[in-house]
Amino acid sequence: MATALLGSFLSAMATVLGVVPILFVKKLSELWKDVLVAFTAGIMVSASTFGLMPQAIRESGIIALTLGLITGVLLLDLIENNIPHIDVENKPGFTNMDSKALLVLIALFIHNIPEGLSTGFSYASEQASLGPMVAIAIGAQNMPEGLILAIFLMNSQATRRKALFMAGLTGLMEMVSAVIGYCAASYLHNNAVGYGLAFAAGAMLFIVYKELIPESHGHGYERPSTYSFIFGLLAMLYITQFFG
Repeated sequence: MATALLGSFLSAMATVLGVVPILFVKKLSELWKDVLVAFTAGIMVSASTFGLMPQAIRESGIIALTLGLITGVLLLDLIENNIPHIDVENKPGFTNMDSKALLVLIALFIHNIPEGLSTGFSYASEQASLGPMVAIAIGAQNMPEGLILAIFLMNSQATRRKALFMAGLTGLMEMVSAVIGYCAASYLHNNAVGYGLAFAAGAMLFIVYKELIPESHGHGYERPSTYSFIFGLLAMLYITQFFG
């Protein structure tokens, strides 16, 4: 439990780390944003394909992998269809900054639940190295998410301090859901761990193909983003080898 809590904390606080560039620069180029998002996508695909799914099969079988993966995809699809996204360009909508901030905070709280569950399920696995690996993958995804959050808030005339504070708040839900995922997988039947790992893989793959890849290919920097995706995938493979 202690290691799961620590891993989820570090993963969640990566959102705060993503805000740090805004403390020093007021704007990040589209090229760098696309490259960072694509690199994150590569990390998440690698973690899902070479870490989560094979271990889910080993622990619970191919049927559990199929059911868990589909459940993860469907849940993320439901969330994406019903929870608003951060509008970085800050188009007309809410006129009150507090209303905007509250809406964004609620949205990110809900978006972070599956991510936290994924971390918790992974730490409950028989493969000890899987937890840290998934925490790194989720943390990598949280960094550009924190950056996007900061850009949104700065466009809405929020202070840098408020951007950091809100980024930290969104991480709290991820930590809570990680503990829930860990406890659920630990105290239920052992087969539940495989379903949880498959759920995590489905959730991560949905995020990649629905959000990260389109975002990294929407501003005319498809080629550098593609290379960045490959480098991210390779980086996660090296991390996987390191954790053994």
